[in-house]
Amino acid sequence: MSLGVSGGRHLHSLLGSLGRLARNPLASFFTLLVIALALALPLGLRLFVSNAQAATGNFASAVDVSVYLKTDVPLAKAQQLAQAAQARRDVAAVTVIPADKGLEDFRAYSGFGDALKALTDNPLPNVLHVRPRAEASSAAALTALRGYFAAWPEVDSVQVDSEWVMRFNAILEVLRRLLAIAAALLGIGVVAVIGNTIRLEIAGRRQEIEVTKLVGGSNAYVRRPFLYTGVLYGLGGALIAWGIVAAAILVLQQPVATLAQLYGSRYVLDGPSAQDIGVLLGAGAALGWLGAWISAARHLRGIEPRA
Repeated sequence: MSLGVSGGRHLHSLLGSLGRLARNPLASFFTLLVIALALALPLGLRLFVSNAQAATGNFASAVDVSVYLKTDVPLAKAQQLAQAAQARRDVAAVTVIPADKGLEDFRAYSGFGDALKALTDNPLPNVLHVRPRAEASSAAALTALRGYFAAWPEVDSVQVDSEWVMRFNAILEVLRRLLAIAAALLGIGVVAVIGNTIRLEIAGRRQEIEVTKLVGGSNAYVRRPFLYTGVLYGLGGALIAWGIVAAAILVLQQPVATLAQLYGSRYVLDGPSAQDIGVLLGAGAALGWLGAWISAARHLRGIEPRA
């Protein structure tokens, strides 16, 4: 019985909050729009990062490390070193390129085949071609891997192929950090906007609150409709943010496809996933509740029935 009464009170508060928002459509819309813009920005940045990774295939297989051994290191020793390198957890595969194979390829593709026939000795060393694991392709991991090989006395030099990939991954990491910072700052902004809106509503309903408390209404009872109002603002703003991002994806879809086609590729922009939408709606509701609770807890304490 008590659960039914409690559920009825919550439903009454929810419907009352909806009614008050509907009675002031213009003011409610502008508040929702501000919240939506604040929520759409981090979602848009999140989609930009994820689409950039998808469009480039994350470049995980493009990063290779070439370990050039000294010319006096025999092939058998090179194969032993390759086995030692393969045992590392951050290494996916190690291929030994013998010096003879390297010279053969150089003769075939360099255009100096006839001139190279005059050589009596092979000037090229044995080479280890190392492919790191996908999770070890960050700039810090590759630097550590390079240092590991450079410390071997048999190694002459270590070259990280496609260092531009490291720069690209570093840029993506910066964007991820910016995304986290933007989400935190804009989340605080959403809390402030909803908190200020609830403060104004509390001020406008001061007499009603005094009467409610006079007849025995508790702070929790008085606070409940304001909490629902905050949640509705947060959810409504999140839904509009979803619509803004979806519209942006729709507008950019064709130009991105055309650009990809000019580079001989086919790519379609990915919109927000179900998980992204769930996080967006949950964050909107949580920020709305938090902003309303902070504002209501602060301002309702100062309203008491006058004798």
